[in-house]
Amino acid sequence: MAHLNYKSLTSCLLRSQLVGCAFNTRGLQNIGLAYALEPGLQKIYSHDPQGLQRARRRHLKFYNTHPFWNPLLVGIFLSLESKISRDLFPSASLPGVKSTLVYTLSAIGDSFFSGSLLVTWALLTMVMVMAGFFWPAILLGIIFFVGLQLFKMYIFYQGYMQGIVFVQRLRRWNLINWGTRLKIVNALLVLCFWLVIWPFQWHTLYFIGVCIVGLIMAWTFRRIQWSREIFLAVVFLLSLLLPWEQMGNNFVF
Repeated sequence: MAHLNYKSLTSCLLRSQLVGCAFNTRGLQNIGLAYALEPGLQKIYSHDPQGLQRARRRHLKFYNTHPFWNPLLVGIFLSLESKISRDLFPSASLPGVKSTLVYTLSAIGDSFFSGSLLVTWALLTMVMVMAGFFWPAILLGIIFFVGLQLFKMYIFYQGYMQGIVFVQRLRRWNLINWGTRLKIVNALLVLCFWLVIWPFQWHTLYFIGVCIVGLIMAWTFRRIQWSREIFLAVVFLLSLLLPWEQMGNNFVF
């Protein structure tokens, strides 16, 4: 796979950041994916115009995944297309491999990134800002942003060099369980946020009582597998019993 040079790979990596820009209701992110792959496909099929057209059509079909995984998938698809061009991988198998990868990574991305890690960053920022640490909050955002870009560069490189083999390594990262752990951290950060905006003037018994009731209700609803809407409705009804007027007198920003 040495025939894809640095310039082509860099162009594909940068374009992978723009996959969502051409979002449409028919193929969702398919146009953005084709745009990201184009420099690499042109290089791979530089002596096969018909093969280039077939490769373009393969990637203009339905495509949608979590945006943080786009660099990885672009790298993997370039790796597979390079093998297809040399008859080392059957082109008929690509749609099945593609759909499996896309939907699996989409679920992991929604759970770990959107549902856990981004929430952790948001809550940490809120706590810092409300506590008066404005510049550390800005620095935290920069660290998260730079870390995300380095992560995208790494998975793009590994996806291109190792292909679908890298997905096996990705399983060992155990991101689903790490997402669960981050959700616990997020729950503690919510408590920290409450303590910042409601300092010790708020009656301690109210705070402890709300926390205990919330934990018991969350555990109970998880065990009996009731919907979250019912849980929220019960929380709202119980909140009506709290002395909000008394607590409002002690509310401090």
